[in-house]
Amino acid sequence: MHKSLELNTFSIVARCPETGRVGVAVATAVPAVGSICPATRPGAGAVSTQSWVNPYLAIAVLEAIAAGAPAPEALAAALGDDPARELRQIGVVDIEGRAAAWTGADCTPWCGQEIGDGFAAQGNMLTGPETIDAMAATFRAGAGEPLEERLMRALEAGDEAGGDRRGKQSAALRVQGEEDYAYLDLRVDEHAEPVRELRRVLAIARHQLLPFIDGMPKRGMPAGPAPETVTSMLLKSPPDRPGGGGSGRA
Repeated sequence: MHKSLELNTFSIVARCPETGRVGVAVATAVPAVGSICPATRPGAGAVSTQSWVNPYLAIAVLEAIAAGAPAPEALAAALGDDPARELRQIGVVDIEGRAAAWTGADCTPWCGQEIGDGFAAQGNMLTGPETIDAMAATFRAGAGEPLEERLMRALEAGDEAGGDRRGKQSAALRVQGEEDYAYLDLRVDEHAEPVRELRRVLAIARHQLLPFIDGMPKRGMPAGPAPETVTSMLLKSPPDRPGGGGSGRA
């Protein structure tokens, strides 16, 4: 069995029906959750692996989806080979919007999950079921909004409803499109209010990062220079760029 790490966490994985993008939003009371729990793969889907984290589960699930298995079958197959599956929690969505989740019987309470149309919300060591309920309801209510906004709102709702019963430390938001690189990958690794800080970083990224990402080379298209509007913006000092006035930089 691969060595694993306990990470008591709440998260949501989801697909956007308009763009086909998939993503993960996650928060916990352990540093650097974004480096451990979320996983995405273009043409496959998105995963959050938590509780006694096994990143190889996420890899196996995404490989199975890429090979043609729907999310529920891919998850079941990966868990079938894991002798410590009762300690695992994992949420999965594939690029067709099929979602699945698993909460092992030995995960730390409160623990649970909710699977909906194009999403799965899950968490363990939470204050109670209200965290997952709030995340699911908020995600549903955001239909039509960009995926990153829907995920962010769901994470905020879970945080406000109670979240991790030990406290707060890190949060992350990752969105995957068709390219091999992520469309968005934001992380708050150590902060007293990580979800609130992630919202602030997302606001800046919309102005200063996403225009740059939109101009980056795309698979199957000739690479060209970055748009002049983007290069002129990035030549400025961060506080002088759009969205930079409230950046909180020292």
